[in-house]
Amino acid sequence: MKRCAECKGKGLCGLPKCPIMQRFYAQTNEKPVSEYMGPAPSVFIGSGGYPKVVGGPLLLREPDVPTDWITGNLSIDDIVAIRSRTIRGTQPIGSVLEKSQEVALSRRPLDVEATFVKPVQFGLSFDGTIAPIGLSGQLKKVDIIDNAVIEPAVDRYTSDTDILATEAVSALHQEGIDVYRITDLLTAGLLGSKRRFVPTRWAITAVDDMVSLQLRKQVERLPPLGDIMIYSSLLHGNHLVILLIPSPDFRFEMIERWQKQSLWGDTGDVVVVDGEGRKKRGYSPIAGAYYSARLAVLEHLAQVGRCARALVIRDISGEYWAPLGTWVIREAARQAMRSGGIVSLDLPQAEEMITSLLGSSFWRHQSDLIRDVRVQRTFADFF
Repeated sequence: MKRCAECKGKGLCGLPKCPIMQRFYAQTNEKPVSEYMGPAPSVFIGSGGYPKVVGGPLLLREPDVPTDWITGNLSIDDIVAIRSRTIRGTQPIGSVLEKSQEVALSRRPLDVEATFVKPVQFGLSFDGTIAPIGLSGQLKKVDIIDNAVIEPAVDRYTSDTDILATEAVSALHQEGIDVYRITDLLTAGLLGSKRRFVPTRWAITAVDDMVSLQLRKQVERLPPLGDIMIYSSLLHGNHLVILLIPSPDFRFEMIERWQKQSLWGDTGDVVVVDGEGRKKRGYSPIAGAYYSARLAVLEHLAQVGRCARALVIRDISGEYWAPLGTWVIREAARQAMRSGGIVSLDLPQAEEMITSLLGSSFWRHQSDLIRDVRVQRTFADFF
């Protein structure tokens, strides 16, 4: 039998209905509609049939930005209820090109009028990278009845058709535009010299990766961190513990454990490990969570002006019953880095502290980064 971690709702287990999808369905109390009038906070483009993709505005009367969900102290059930009511308007993307781009450009949600070929239906879409979407419908017509509000930096870099997409993404992040806005712009084909629509799930990871690569270049020119530091946070059943070890070069490793009977767990724990030395090789088996966690760590190092090697341990319990997207890992890691951290005198003490925080030593024999540090002569080598 396939594990849920491999299936993610595709029906590989042989059950007639996915239990996860059924819990989402139970939260959907919207009546099928053929018309919609209200806010369109962002754009969604699917990856099926690429490059002939379908997509359009996301139609939602409630907050669409994860940071707002955290500020509002929303529970998993609250978020699932919101996402179950979200309507994904679909049409061959060339048909709604201009209107999708206008929605993506605006700093605030634009009001739209949309009509559908048939009443919208429950069509749950999730894979662990994107935030779930509960409803979908083929668009017949969509009109924007509002004016976009665009930040100067967004206007500048979306108007520049000579700059490379990688450079535009990095520049926008340096200007204080968060990755959620940048992802929307990349999805809508508004960045770079060779512009094309990018499926949303690809754009999320691409933005995390592009910003991280630029931040890494900056971080590796900085002096080493002064102390071994440990950070911790808990968000929606995701416990993150982050270890920073002083170093003149950046290295990154992530260990992810899905506990027994958790969302993508099995009858036993499922552990996935990945890391990088001077360069990341291949796509991570941890998928988008790897790139989101790495981004948060590099943002912190750039902010404090120090370089370090980083180990991120993500321990997922059964409390995390719904796949909310990689934003959970990004924001949990950011939250951890803002916590102030705990200073450790040496590596053995740090290992004991991490094991105590997690309540388990499952991670200790999994880490290549820790083994590499142990064989170095002394920590004085880092200074």
